[in-house]
Amino acid sequence: MTAISPFPPLLEADIDAATRMFIGGEWVTAQGGETFDVHDPADGRVIAQVPAAQPADVDAAVAAARAALAPAGPWRTMTPQVRGRLLWKLADLVERDVERLSAIDSVDSGKPMDEMRYFDIPFSVDVLRYYAGWATKITGDTIPISYPASHGGTFHAYTLKEPVGVVAAIVPWNLPLLMAIKKLAPALATGCTIVVKPAEQTPLSIAVLTQLTIEAGFPPGVINYVTGLGEVAGAALSQHRGVDKVTFTGSVPTGKDIVRAAADNLKRVSLELGGKSPNIVFDDADLDAVVAGAAAAAFATQGESCIAGSRLYVQRGVFDEVVRRLGEHAASIRLGRGTAEGTQMGPLISAEHRDRVLDYIKIGIDEGAEVVTGGKAPTGQGYDGGYFVEPTVLINAAPEARIMHEEIFGPVVSAVAFDTEEEVLALANNTRFGLGAAVWTKHISRAHRMAAAIESGQVWVNCYQAADSALPFGGTKESGWGRETCRETLEEYLETKTVVVAL
Repeated sequence: MTAISPFPPLLEADIDAATRMFIGGEWVTAQGGETFDVHDPADGRVIAQVPAAQPADVDAAVAAARAALAPAGPWRTMTPQVRGRLLWKLADLVERDVERLSAIDSVDSGKPMDEMRYFDIPFSVDVLRYYAGWATKITGDTIPISYPASHGGTFHAYTLKEPVGVVAAIVPWNLPLLMAIKKLAPALATGCTIVVKPAEQTPLSIAVLTQLTIEAGFPPGVINYVTGLGEVAGAALSQHRGVDKVTFTGSVPTGKDIVRAAADNLKRVSLELGGKSPNIVFDDADLDAVVAGAAAAAFATQGESCIAGSRLYVQRGVFDEVVRRLGEHAASIRLGRGTAEGTQMGPLISAEHRDRVLDYIKIGIDEGAEVVTGGKAPTGQGYDGGYFVEPTVLINAAPEARIMHEEIFGPVVSAVAFDTEEEVLALANNTRFGLGAAVWTKHISRAHRMAAAIESGQVWVNCYQAADSALPFGGTKESGWGRETCRETLEEYLETKTVVVAL
């Protein structure tokens, strides 16, 4: 079925492509003909109707991925150098189509085009090239062993690194293209095959990415793409006995469901889940950098970010100034359709999620927080039917208030004053999450003390969300298992085989 809402010709073709899935090298519809609607978050219109995969469709995708892993198949016998060249070619194609991919992801997720052009797409390209380079550098070891000395024999022992097998990649809706590539690149570099399931809200850019993998030359069955509801297609992938690993980014409850489903055949699981990141400002910090950094931490990607700096702790001597300047900055942010020129913050992903964020703001106020700016859904021309929420700054929330512990996943930051290093460290670690954190100070010893003591997968000092393909990304506590990007991620897609030869 073709796209419903009118878009420029470039996007019409790409949206139409998303009305099919890609399994075993073929574009297909759901076997039962089921579909679901995808909405434009800027105005609520239906963009397209895409296949709603059922367990039978998931079975077909997993079977195609397993067939591509056959011992004599083109993927298993392909040299690491050729795999690396394919990934590099895919990176070139993503880089070539930056405007196309930026537009399709912006329409689908609401993200401003500039965030796509200058962060998501360049980072995606870098991740592909980073893992393309690793394809030829995955090696085992030769190991001298002591066993022969006591048993009168001579042995040669070594290890082989082999792909874990079929990977199910379940991708979130906040950064759909980037998150898909962060999972696809290490899987393919290590020789695995993959079934990608995007969030039902944002399937469009993954269809375009799939087209680019065909153009790059990946063999049929290596990359498969299914669309569907999480509780149906996602659940079928998580419990499928033909899947060897699940990599998931999303909510904590869904992550726990995946762990339970994966237990049936003890498949590998890596999880990047929620966050409630503390952003800590000491009174000696550069306040110009603090305000810009705190705004980006709270409001980039509409605040729909697992590493959003949603808890802002400011030392009392500069608290009023930081809050005033941050409130002014927030009030100046231009809301609008992500593809519109000059938009700095787009709509949230759905009406349901917008209402959830507004409910959290009300809960915060009811529990004693005060609104500095924002706190409402904007009205008037340009906002009709869309899922917008104003950038919101709250102050004076109590330490045990729900908004200080539960992930809001929207453009809401709660600022709290503190006096001492010990006090703010206790506040920062008083959370079930541990994904990101930041410290702003010119005191180098304090920076290192805080970085060591904060319970988090990453800590930024005098910056926020600085990212690189070589840097491990992941969390502690309920923020997940494992790491994405970086060298050590490769081990999550590899099995180690020990070989001992009697000489």
